Amino acid sequence: MSRGGKASLRDEPERRCVVTRRSGPKSGLIRFVIGPDADVVPDLSGRLPGRGIWVSAEAGVLRQAAAKGHFARAAKQAVRVAPDLAERVEAMLARQLIDLLALARKAGQAVAGLEKTKAALVAGDAALLVQAADGSQREKAALRPPEGEKTCVTCLSGQELGMAFGRDRVIHAAVLAGGLADRVRDESLRLEGFRVGVDRQPFGNEAAKDAAGEGSRGKG
Repeated sequence: MSRGGKASLRDEPERRCVVTRRSGPKSGLIRFVIGPDADVVPDLSGRLPGRGIWVSAEAGVLRQAAAKGHFARAAKQAVRVAPDLAERVEAMLARQLIDLLALARKAGQAVAGLEKTKAALVAGDAALLVQAADGSQREKAALRPPEGEKTCVTCLSGQELGMAFGRDRVIHAAVLAGGLADRVRDESLRLEGFRVGVDRQPFGNEAAKDAAGEGSRGKG
């Protein structure tokens, strides 16, 4: 699975980004619809009614879509774009990934902590290695991700991973094979498009909570 027109790890429907004009798997793009008041509304689940406007899951591309009038041209009408749309989408993506990890934990499909993560990797049970972006690089390097493409998730902070596992902070976690692993990988790649090379405040501050809107916090 990959962002904005890159090769997918599996076959899935494709859509075209209105900015780059490149086609790619739906899970590598973000769908938007025009609301009743002509507002541009992110539709991460792809279920809101209305004609979908697809944009590559990259902060720079989304900002270009907003600044250059791509939404209005695609909708063939005047629209209203929130000035912080990219930040809102990032917060929503972070919330969605945290909730997915929380769901995996509750279903027994994810474990956290150095020893449990290492055991899942050694046993070959892990599909994904999840490590906090702000964790010790030396400590993180001691764990080897599972074989395969895009098997190491590093786009969440220790605080955000802690929210998924019911702790204050988590540095190492593993998502087990099957179940929710593909969805976690897909959502991590979308969020990665908003965070790679960018110093962001972790999700969990008040502005991010307000922007997230969708989904409830995973309890644990």
